[in-house]
Amino acid sequence: MQQRIRELESELAGVSIKQTPVQQPPMELAPALLDPFSTQKEDTLTTTTKLAGTFHVHNENTEGGIGHEGGIPRSVTHKTRVFGQSHWINGIVLFLGIPKLIESHFRGETSRAVVGIQRCKSLARTIKFQRTPAARPLPPNPDLPPKEVADTLVEHYLRTIESVYRILHIPTFRRDYAALWASDSPPNSAFLVQLKLVLAIGASTHDAKFSLRTSAIRWVYQAQNWLSDPAFKSRLNIQTLQISLLLLFARETTGVGEDMVWVSAGSLLRTAIHMGLNRDPSLLPTRSLFAAEMRRRLWNTILEAVVRTSLTSGGPPLLSLSDFNAAPPGNFADEQLSDDDSTPAPDTEFTQISVAIALRATFPLRLAVAKFLNDFGAHGTYDETLRLDTELRTVYRALCHTLQGYASSSKGLAPSRFALRVVDFHMLRYQLALHVPFFGPALKITAYAYSRTVVVENSLRLWYSVCPPSPGARGVAQEEEEEEEEEIGREDLVRLAVCGSGFYCTVAIQATLLIAVELRTQVQEAASLSPPTLRPDLLAVLKDNKGWLLRRIEAGETNVKGYLMICVVTAQIDALARGLGKDEMLRLCLEAAEESEEVCFPLLEEMVAQGRDGGGDSGVLTGLGTPEGGVEDWEFMISDALFELGGADGMSWILGQESGQGQVGPLVW
Repeated sequence: MQQRIRELESELAGVSIKQTPVQQPPMELAPALLDPFSTQKEDTLTTTTKLAGTFHVHNENTEGGIGHEGGIPRSVTHKTRVFGQSHWINGIVLFLGIPKLIESHFRGETSRAVVGIQRCKSLARTIKFQRTPAARPLPPNPDLPPKEVADTLVEHYLRTIESVYRILHIPTFRRDYAALWASDSPPNSAFLVQLKLVLAIGASTHDAKFSLRTSAIRWVYQAQNWLSDPAFKSRLNIQTLQISLLLLFARETTGVGEDMVWVSAGSLLRTAIHMGLNRDPSLLPTRSLFAAEMRRRLWNTILEAVVRTSLTSGGPPLLSLSDFNAAPPGNFADEQLSDDDSTPAPDTEFTQISVAIALRATFPLRLAVAKFLNDFGAHGTYDETLRLDTELRTVYRALCHTLQGYASSSKGLAPSRFALRVVDFHMLRYQLALHVPFFGPALKITAYAYSRTVVVENSLRLWYSVCPPSPGARGVAQEEEEEEEEEIGREDLVRLAVCGSGFYCTVAIQATLLIAVELRTQVQEAASLSPPTLRPDLLAVLKDNKGWLLRRIEAGETNVKGYLMICVVTAQIDALARGLGKDEMLRLCLEAAEESEEVCFPLLEEMVAQGRDGGGDSGVLTGLGTPEGGVEDWEFMISDALFELGGADGMSWILGQESGQGQVGPLVW
């Protein structure tokens, strides 16, 4: 009997093998991804300086035992955090030699450079103290600007973030917005919070100086406080999801805990799954077209938030394609959603949701890139990198073809210039992230030369996106109307990068530093008795970046370390190009650091004076119920430790990332 059972089991196994189709995985993963407990040829380079703190760079050695010189950086540990391969800190590792170069001089606590750093840091703390809201908790008071200002901020939001990431149903929002100003009764607290976040995001592109920054920060704090109310169950609705999404974008644009947005995006993802947004509405109890499409739209935007913050933070997306079956949004105009009998427009016809639908087609591959770079135990091979690069370029071309088809349509509706630029920026960022881990080794190993080319050229294109050349340099004449639209789209993205924090400014700074590494390497590679010839377009980036970083400070940025860093790096490249010795190079770097602080200090002093005199945007908020009060230092995250001269283990490096409201309306979704 036992023998017969074994024979039957054997036959059954054979049948199962024959009937089970063999499915090819989307990509062949490296052994460490298949077995996270496997042992790779990985070692850790630990570097400690007073200027930069302690960094643990986890390298995977390439074949041949060439050690750190050819090692692939897989992650960086600093203090309590681990950053995956897509985080900008992996690029800054290439500059850790600069702190070592000048650290001996900085040990003198009375040196000009040290004193300048301390003075700037002191002013930065004062400015942040002045900006931070006074009271805790912060109720969503109707402290709105005058209607004409609010109207402008709303339009700025709608033509920027909402044109790419669909969060609001625009006709409903406009209806409630008009009712708010027409009514004398207290506004619904949930809509008030929603509106304030829209205003906060719109304020970042309102003007070149982010003159409403203080108000925008206060609105973000009020929204965060409103969402922290313990009435969880009553908040499980679509409007709260909209507010949570708006808060993610507002925190990035205002610089309030922007480096922790990935954590919040993960919480939002789980909330949405708990509400069933990951399931397609067609598989759930019958809902109206409006409710079904809003669920699809919000789920789509949550997916974008998860993968984008994963790329920025270097954290794993913690999401797979098997976690949801919700279809992409239908190609409906917003006005169509109120009629259950509406049919979606053809795929070739542009609507307000078309850009989001086009981006969704690239989502599986972008998610694969984020997982490839940041998942636990990620040790992707160079062959896999090249294969993903090829696939990414293929979907990128298809995406461009789709969006250009809308732009050339004779029906008049087309994507905004801002939307096109943002989509282009995002796709270039994924290509850049894919090759940055191999950029350092590519400077020494010709097998990775393709990655070096991709990193340099994409960094240049990303930089031009946020700091475009002058109109005269663009050459081709345009129709006046087209040129005006192009200028608006360009200016909106430029302001988002200059005035905001998070994704856009981080990528711009990372691109500049990678270009600086390339220039430094070109100088070191030059074998000539005459001065090396460097690419003028790359040199122009370093020059333009100084002005760009100063504009960020003039727009309210309190961290001067990015400007200091680029000045020192430029001085180092100049010294190498001139063939100067180590001592002379040190002198130039120190002078650059001192001069950078002398340039930045008056700008910070002016900000302090404006805050002390009640300047800034205090005179603008004279609309509905402006509150009064002082300030209190209550940050989401405080870690201002670059150049911690007292010996603290600091990071802040370039970006200076500082370490009862009424019921929601009825659920109609």
